[in-house]
Amino acid sequence: MSHPQTLGSAPGNSRPNGMIGMIGGGQMALALAEGFCRAGLVEPAGITVYDPAPAARERLSARVPGIRLADSGSAAAAASRIVFLAVKPQQAAAACQEIASSLAADAVVVSIVAGLSTARLAGLLGMNRIVRVMPNTPSLVGRGVSVVCRTPAVPADDTRAIGELLKAVGHVHEADETLMDAVTGLSGSGPGFLALVVEALSDGGVKAGLPRPLALALAIETLSGTAALLEQTGEHPAQVKDRVSSPGGTTIAGLSVLEQRGVRGALIDAVVAAAARARELGAG
Repeated sequence: MSHPQTLGSAPGNSRPNGMIGMIGGGQMALALAEGFCRAGLVEPAGITVYDPAPAARERLSARVPGIRLADSGSAAAAASRIVFLAVKPQQAAAACQEIASSLAADAVVVSIVAGLSTARLAGLLGMNRIVRVMPNTPSLVGRGVSVVCRTPAVPADDTRAIGELLKAVGHVHEADETLMDAVTGLSGSGPGFLALVVEALSDGGVKAGLPRPLALALAIETLSGTAALLEQTGEHPAQVKDRVSSPGGTTIAGLSVLEQRGVRGALIDAVVAAAARARELGAG
């Protein structure tokens, strides 16, 4: 990486300096706000959110009591020094144009908008202190993955503080911006792919004779347990697969069907297709 400091890892100030703003109050903004407060990194009153949808505002107020709600994006930006841009890609240009003139001189914008490059954000905002993040939905339960890139203009203290904020909702990795669309295809879209796998495994259990609740519980617990095994042992997935594939046994019989049906290739193609779509969204 051309920027040597790593998010959240260096000594120094690791707390946000000033108010946090959020433009957009959907599920990911909610996950972040809850995580920041749960970790004790910021008080609810230290977060100001703007979302035009009454349901989103009500959900935020109920889940994060004391959080501040702004009447406009410009008001939320003006009240904050670290501003999270948490809108849909189709809404990003308008949101940036609304807040650009209200940003403080030392503000940092943290974008979680899929596909939107730091260069394009800089053009829309008229400033270049920008951190781009691709989080995923397990952040809602503190088990997310966030991949980050940033412009050189982001101060070191802010780099560390934003890293600590993101760690409150899961793992944090740093990558070159050229990899962010691929990140979106894998970890951003991956929870949807894995949810489909869990659903299919559950259906298979029902077809084999299991009651639906038991089949679903076994599918979820098997997925989470296998993920924990891989994470804690550091083993390659092929090692785990081979260890449970006894000669002439049940697992190798099932794996043979998966290979015949092209499941491995289909998952690879799904990630590539999602990454391509992220590039399309970023191109506007």
